[in-house]
Amino acid sequence: MGQLLYNDDTYKIIGICMDVHRELGKGFSEVVYGDALEIELINNKVNYSRETKFNIVYKGNLLPHRYKADFIIENKIVLEIKAISMLTDSHIKQTLNYLAVSKLKLGLLINFGEDSLKHKRVIF
Repeated sequence: MGQLLYNDDTYKIIGICMDVHRELGKGFSEVVYGDALEIELINNKVNYSRETKFNIVYKGNLLPHRYKADFIIENKIVLEIKAISMLTDSHIKQTLNYLAVSKLKLGLLINFGEDSLKHKRVIF
């Protein structure tokens, strides 16, 4: 079996997210998990940007609204976080859209809203 895309980075990010979930549990809003995650990313010396905005172009026209990805990790991974009862296909499609506009290849979709942390790798 071949090596997964950004496997070491992915493993580290998911571990950090598990630490946040273990500490906070489920039930908080997405922004609370994002704040805690930001502390962990700093403590683990992970290069990131938060709420990165991406332009959307439609038929050569720049649209006034932009996509806002929760986190961009190491300038190569979109980290999209949720705090909901269950991930759905629409969340995967949202992450794919973030990948399309960011021109990045890997997205991690993380859900803090379940009893145990759920995550999905999304490849573009």
